[in-house]
Amino acid sequence: MKYFLVVALLFFSACSVKNYEHTTTKIVTIKTKKFRFSDIGYIRNTDDALQLELFMAGTVVKRIEINHLICVSDEGCISKKSFNEAYLSSAYPENILQNILLGRKIFNGSNFEKSSFGFTQRILTQEVEISYRVTPKEIYFKDRKNHILFKIKDVQ
Repeated sequence: MKYFLVVALLFFSACSVKNYEHTTTKIVTIKTKKFRFSDIGYIRNTDDALQLELFMAGTVVKRIEINHLICVSDEGCISKKSFNEAYLSSAYPENILQNILLGRKIFNGSNFEKSSFGFTQRILTQEVEISYRVTPKEIYFKDRKNHILFKIKDVQ
């Protein structure tokens, strides 16, 4: 019985509410083969987890939580690789969504160019044609080959 209680405690604590250290309000535009959205979003994160809440007319329409898995509010949890295959492109590295949302380098910093206002990356392969720009006020990611767009701007 004691072991059952310990296992139950561990199981239910994994589903507990996460206290995020940083929360920012953004204007979020996302266009992928499976999802389109343009309105207000909240990005919340800690060192090891991230949550994107997308709102339309004051109502949460989608919640995406990223840790070792990616959990989508209306579809459940899947691996990062499976998420990329379903929503983005199988050619993308596993952590690309998290890196885009946090304005970090993608593709291990490939073609990274630092500027006075942030940085840019241009990645061109047989599978992708990516233009990625990060400034203090905006994150812009566009893959022309896969028709994917992320635009994340500060709320004025």
